[in-house]
Amino acid sequence: MIRTHRCGELQKAHVGQTVTLSGWVHGRRDHGGILFIDLRDRQGLTQIVFDSEEQASAHQIASQVRNEFVIQISGCITLRPDDSINPQLPTGEIEVRATSITILNESKPLPFAVEDETQASESIRLKYRYLDLRRPKMQQLLALRSNVAQRIRGLLHESGFVEIETPILTKSTPEGARDYLVPSRVNPSEFFALPQSPQLFKQLLMVGGVDRYFQIARCFRDEDLRLDRQPEFTQIDLELSFVEQEDILNLTEHLIREVFHHAQNIQLQNPFPRYTYDEVITQYGTDKPDLRFDLPLEDLSEFSKSSDFKVFRTTVESGGLVKGLVVKGGAEFTRSRVDHFVDVAKDMGAKGLAWVKILENWKLDSVIAKFLNAEVLQQYLPNAQPGDLLLCVADTPFIVHQVLGRLRTYFGEELQLIQTDSWQPLWILDFPMFEYDEETERYVSLHHPFTSPAQDSLPFLDTDPLKVRAQAYDLVLNGFELGGGSLRIHSAALQQQVFDLLGIQKEEAREKFGFLLEALELGAPPHGGIALGFDRLMMLLGKTESIREVIPFPKTQKAQCPLTEAPSLVSQNQLKELFIQTTWKA
Repeated sequence: MIRTHRCGELQKAHVGQTVTLSGWVHGRRDHGGILFIDLRDRQGLTQIVFDSEEQASAHQIASQVRNEFVIQISGCITLRPDDSINPQLPTGEIEVRATSITILNESKPLPFAVEDETQASESIRLKYRYLDLRRPKMQQLLALRSNVAQRIRGLLHESGFVEIETPILTKSTPEGARDYLVPSRVNPSEFFALPQSPQLFKQLLMVGGVDRYFQIARCFRDEDLRLDRQPEFTQIDLELSFVEQEDILNLTEHLIREVFHHAQNIQLQNPFPRYTYDEVITQYGTDKPDLRFDLPLEDLSEFSKSSDFKVFRTTVESGGLVKGLVVKGGAEFTRSRVDHFVDVAKDMGAKGLAWVKILENWKLDSVIAKFLNAEVLQQYLPNAQPGDLLLCVADTPFIVHQVLGRLRTYFGEELQLIQTDSWQPLWILDFPMFEYDEETERYVSLHHPFTSPAQDSLPFLDTDPLKVRAQAYDLVLNGFELGGGSLRIHSAALQQQVFDLLGIQKEEAREKFGFLLEALELGAPPHGGIALGFDRLMMLLGKTESIREVIPFPKTQKAQCPLTEAPSLVSQNQLKELFIQTTWKA
C-alpha cells in the first residue's frame, strides 16, 4: 500500500503499530546520527525519526531528501520523550521511527515556502497556485468549502428540494452586467452566453412543476472586479413555488444559522433583524451596512434650513441633504489628520467635507463655527458630546448617502471600531422597484426585471414608477451582501407591463424573453427565490480578506489566470472554424 494512514491522524492510541505514510517533506533537522523529518499531507504533520544505528540504509537515503520531496516511509509508532512533546500538533505526542524510506519524487527549490504565513506576492502565489494550495491554511479552506457545500445540500434535501443543473451555454439577455459570449461553430454568426445566474431557468422549473429547486451554480459576469467579485463565481441558488416572502426569509435564515453552527460553531441571532431599504440608507448611507459598530448618519437638513452657513442652507433649499457623522474623541485629531479625511471624502465623490470640533461646554472649533448656533446644533445631535468631531456632507441625497456610507466604513476600520469577533446579519426589505437612469433617460430595475411589485404598489406602475416597491430582499452580513432574491412575476401581462416601463418593447421582449413570456401564459404558479454568494459565504466563514483566497483557481483583478495564462490568443484556424475575423491590433 502507498500508505496505511494519513499523517495527521496518528495518536497515542496507535503506539506500537507499524504504519506506512506518504506525503511531502515539510521540514528536516539533521542532528548527525539522528535525522528528523516532518512529513505533511492534507490532514496534518507527523514527525519521522531516522536513526543511523537502527536503520543505516534508511538514514542514508533520508539524508538526501529536501523540503517538498515526495516520500514514502514505513516504521513503528512510539511515544516522544516528554521534553519533545508538541502540544500544538494533534500528533505531537508520538513519532514514527522509520525502518524504510522511498523517494517517490524530488522537488526543485520552490519560489516560496509552503507555510501558513508567506511573504510571496499574490501574483506569484496565483502563478504557482498548486504550490499555494499545499499550504495548511489553504488546505483547511478547501476542506471548509467542501464541508459547507455538503451541509447545504443535506439541509436542502431535508427540506424537500431537488438539485437540478441548468445550462451553461444559454441565451444572451440583459441582466445588468456584460455577458461572456461563446461563438457557435455550427450556427455561424450566432453566440451563446454564459449565465450571469440561472434566473430564467429556475423560473421555468417552477412552471415545470418542480416546486422546490436548488443548485450550487456556476455564474459568469464580465464586470469590474474587486475583493468580493470574480468573473466566474458560485452561488447557492434556490427557487420555490406557492410561497410568500416570509417563507423564503425563514428558510434562508435556518440554512445560514445551521451552516455557521456546523462549520465554525458560530451562533447567529434568531431571528435576524429586519430593516427597510429606506431605513438603512437613511441611517447608514448604504444598503449593506456593517452593524458591528455604532456610527449612524446624523440628519442636519432641518437644522440647515435656518443656518447662517450658506452652503448648508442653499443645499437644502434646492432639494439636497445635509448629513454628518459624529466621530467619538475626534476633537483630539490634528488638523493634518482632519484634512486627510477631507481628501478621502473628495476621493469618494464629495465636493467637500465640513468639519466641526466640539469642545468643552459645546464650544465649536471650525472655520465655519461662526455660522453655526451651537445651542441649536446640540439639539439635533443627541449622540454628540464634548470631545467629538462632526463631519458633514451637503449635496444631493445620492451623493450624501454614498459618501457618508463609505466614510462610515472607512472610520470603522481606521478607528478600529469594528468588533471583529461579532456577527451581525440583517435583512433589507421594501426595495424600490425602479431607478431612473439620467444618462439613458429611462427606468432601470434595481434588482432584475422579473421581480414582482408589492401588491399595494401596483397602481403606481402607471402613475409614478419610482414609488413602486419590490417584493425583494437582501441578506447582509458584516457589511457584505451575502445574497438577494425576490418573489417573481408570474403573470405574462404584468411582466410585459414591467418590460414596457423599462423601455423593452413587445418585439424586443419576445425576441429576448419569448420563451419565458410563453411559459407564464401556460399555468405559471406564484414563486420566488434567493441566490446566496457561496464564495462570499466562504470568505466570511474562512475569515479571509478576499474571495480569491477561498476559490481554488481564481482570476486576478484584471480577470486573468497567471497559472494557465488565460485568456490567450487562439490560432487563425480556430477563428476560421468559428467564422470570426479579428480587427483588433495591440
